[in-house]
Amino acid sequence: MPSFHNGSVEIAYHDEGEGDPIVLVHGFASTKNVNWIYPSWISTLTKAGRRVVALDNRGHGESSKLYDPEEYHIGTMAGDVRALMDHLGIDRADIMGYSLGSRIAAYLATRDPQRLRSLIIAGLGMGLIEGGGPGENVALALEAGSIDDVTDPVGKTFRAFADQTRSDRRALAACLRGSRRLMTRDEAATIKGPVLIAVGTKDDVAGSPHRLAEVITQAEVLDIPDRDHMRTVGDRVYKEGVLEFLARRP
Repeated sequence: MPSFHNGSVEIAYHDEGEGDPIVLVHGFASTKNVNWIYPSWISTLTKAGRRVVALDNRGHGESSKLYDPEEYHIGTMAGDVRALMDHLGIDRADIMGYSLGSRIAAYLATRDPQRLRSLIIAGLGMGLIEGGGPGENVALALEAGSIDDVTDPVGKTFRAFADQTRSDRRALAACLRGSRRLMTRDEAATIKGPVLIAVGTKDDVAGSPHRLAEVITQAEVLDIPDRDHMRTVGDRVYKEGVLEFLARRP
């Protein structure tokens, strides 16, 4: 798997296909493989004529593991995405994030809008501004000696997922604590289209996509029927909606 260094941090990535580039940013405790390769996102997009770039966020997958929460500020993680685009000679790209990846992509859209041709915020709605999702309960679950010691149900879910993916749980806990920065309503309002907000109708983590679209006024919403936060990623409606959105954007 290719990689590059952003400063002292090694970032692993996948680069496949030809055509207009799209950069994929995975969610917390996931990886480029779990979020994008295994659910056939990369094959779907390359078959549609796209160049697809997906990275392992710092602390995840095959990228460097860091244990200081200060190393995981949203701006720092967005800087990894920008540095990867620079490394690959990509001036502008469509960027799609999922959950934490959407926070990273949205931050990039507010700071470097010229680098985005479009923004797809998936697995995240009004939670971008109001918060929600995994908190200190999950960090403590990740640090527990055994999953049997975890009593919090949400914490146990994330701990089981981290164990299943053989993740560095201490790095994930640091990432969770360091990446909690929320976007203000005024910051979100500066994001201009084309923007797609894609959330499962049974997602109780993301927050309302329709309320977020009232703030990001050029955004459109893709409701993904009967999917929760974990089961949205590989959904056919999600994929078809993204392909249709990309085909329409200037």
